[in-house]
This record gives sequence, structure tokens and C-alpha cells, in this order.
Amino acid sequence: MNTIIKLNLQDDSTVNELWSLQHKAYRLEAELIGFHEIPPLLETRDMLRHVKEDFYGCLDSNGELMGAVATEEESPGKLTITRMMVGPEHFRKGVAGNLLEYVFKLYDGMEQFIVSTGKLNIPAVTLYTKHGFVAVGLEEVAPGVELIEFHRSGTH
Repeated sequence: MNTIIKLNLQDDSTVNELWSLQHKAYRLEAELIGFHEIPPLLETRDMLRHVKEDFYGCLDSNGELMGAVATEEESPGKLTITRMMVGPEHFRKGVAGNLLEYVFKLYDGMEQFIVSTGKLNIPAVTLYTKHGFVAVGLEEVAPGVELIEFHRSGTH
């Protein structure tokens, strides 16, 4: 049985585990979308420790971090899912979907959820559309690299 908890970024071992997970997951996304300047890949452990986002981690029965999601309420009633990461060894086990559903329940008073991903990151695009997100915009963030922004009503 997997457990989802809020991660304490003041705990060194948690930050180390999260940083490693982030690098494994975002390196794969970088390959998928052909863009290696993804902000989480440029982040140091110390930068990660001081972010404004709230992180929630999905732990396996041994307490190993399988995946994590980060959120930030950038404006009242609108929650942005700023990061979604799953360790490659835990792909296709429902970890990301479980994290999304956890966030929807935890923040059930939100009017809107917002998330963005690389257009070429088909697994992420599929995940978000499966969970009720609708594409609302496309932005070129670098030559040939497009991000899709998705919105989901908070009143599901």
C-alpha cells in the first residue's frame, strides 16, 4: 500500500531523496521533449530546500519515495501543479494519478487547477487529460520546444 505525505524540505535526507528523484524524472522528460534547460534540472539541493511550493510524496511500503507532486497557489482559488515526478522504476503503477487525485481531494475548495507540460511528453499529456484537464494554450519556450497549459475545474 502506498502512502502520500507532505514532504519536509527542512529534512536533509528528504531533500536528497527528492532531488535525486527530480533529476531522474526530469532528465527523461528532457530527452522526450528535446530540451535540457528544464528548471528543476538546474536546481541545487539548497535551491530546492527554499522553494515556495508544497511537496507531497508517494512512498512505497518500505518508505521509498516513488513519486512527488508540488503545488503552489499563485492566485486565490487557482492551484498550480508546478512539478510532477515519478521514479522511472515506478512508471505505469498509477503513482502520478494517485498524486493528482490526492491533490484534488486536499485542495477541494479550489476553483481551478493548472498544469503545464512539454507537448512532446505524451505520457504526461495523457495523464492530465485522463484526469479531467483540458488544454488551453501552447507556448514556445525555446526553439522547437512547446509547453501545453492545461486547466481543470475544481468543482468535479
